[in-house]
Amino acid sequence: MLKLYNTATKSLQEFNPVKPKEVGVYSCGPTVYWNQHIGHMYAYVQWDAMVRLLRYLGYQVKWVMNVTDVGHMTSDEDTGEDKMEKGAKREGVSVWEIADKYIAQFVESLKLLNIDGPDVLARATKHIREQIALAQKIEKNGFTYETKRGLVFDTQKFADYAKFARLDLEKQKTAARDEVEVDPEKKVPWDFFLWVKDPAHTMKWESPWGVGYPGWHLECTAMSTKYLGEVFDIHTGGIEHIAVHHTNEVAQGFGAFGRQTANYWLHNGWLMGSGGEKMSKSLGNYVTAQELVTKGYDPLAMRYLILNSHYRKGLNFSWEALKGAVAALQNLRSIVSGLNAPGSQRTELSQDKLEAIEKYRTRFIGALEDDLNFPMALGVMWEMLRSSIPSIDKYDLLLDFDDVFGLNLRYQFCEQAPEAVIKLAEQRKEARAQKDWVKSDQVRKEIEILGYSVEDTQEGYKLRKLNESVAEK
Repeated sequence: MLKLYNTATKSLQEFNPVKPKEVGVYSCGPTVYWNQHIGHMYAYVQWDAMVRLLRYLGYQVKWVMNVTDVGHMTSDEDTGEDKMEKGAKREGVSVWEIADKYIAQFVESLKLLNIDGPDVLARATKHIREQIALAQKIEKNGFTYETKRGLVFDTQKFADYAKFARLDLEKQKTAARDEVEVDPEKKVPWDFFLWVKDPAHTMKWESPWGVGYPGWHLECTAMSTKYLGEVFDIHTGGIEHIAVHHTNEVAQGFGAFGRQTANYWLHNGWLMGSGGEKMSKSLGNYVTAQELVTKGYDPLAMRYLILNSHYRKGLNFSWEALKGAVAALQNLRSIVSGLNAPGSQRTELSQDKLEAIEKYRTRFIGALEDDLNFPMALGVMWEMLRSSIPSIDKYDLLLDFDDVFGLNLRYQFCEQAPEAVIKLAEQRKEARAQKDWVKSDQVRKEIEILGYSVEDTQEGYKLRKLNESVAEK
């Protein structure tokens, strides 16, 4: 039985989906004003592996992720500058161009780390109508008040506001009074905006409360319930979301529907830099998936490194640790080649061997069902590879396990790709050199139609075919 640590209850709970064998997952996605780095991708690798596990266990999964392209202030508490406008000023382009640029960078990062990606990638600016409708519902239910600046959620109407994150609101009130300027029209500092009136804002829409834009917290509740229903199974995010963003989402759920929207709230720890600090844009200590490629690292080694950490504990990143992951992944690939060597044949297995094979599969699943313990599952995999069960059965088990790990171990080396595929790959290489990302993506799709995928490395690119991998070009 799958058990997950639920932040809402502060306990490990058995997983019981709303609908039998169907799971709805919502993940807080990127704010696309700048590059997404491996600190961000740490979370998405973990949630991708979780979704893979759910599907491995026989569930039909619908994975939804938002893209914040409006309304996220530099502070999560409705203060500061809109991050999208900040990004536009930094690069001297429009906010829409910033959004398109960094959505493309995010999607490419997902592909480099072999993250299958969500079934729905929902942009906030494409769901304004849904956000307005949700705010109206909350208003109708009596959970709001209006100020000169906008429509505000009245947290005093929700008695359990502090419960989700165990907030000390009196302490927060004192800190807000002593340290920052409090909006004089807010009843308490932590009341938050559902809609901000701001006709001068670059991104703005008509609403019942005036021209402006939606609050950051509103978009996640609006889009998760649009695609997954008023009650769904799993909501994921980083630990930084607990105290403000997810606390406010919980409040919005009660304001609109009388209950939490998600039954299980999962939160990942942080990827820490080599100096022990959180990897972040503000500190300038981040590395992107694309930079890993430029430095000559296989991004799947980064995926392997991430899976060696439990999602709730986070990971201390170092280049030495990444080099170790590179060596381990190369070793795995060599083992795969040896296990599936020409002439490998199946033989009739003894009862002991059959029981041993089943034992490893059971232990693998057991580790994963224990709150997504991927490090333990990897340990089971390595133990299985050192066992005495037949090579061909090791091969089958390894590829079976990799349906969850997502390390692409089923790919084997071959000598050459068709000329037509190589020609397209060269066209894509030229397009990337000219920073023509649209053409690059179009050519990549043509390559995929021919049955190949393309990966970028420091030396150039690699072409891969189902069950095969082609040397660098």
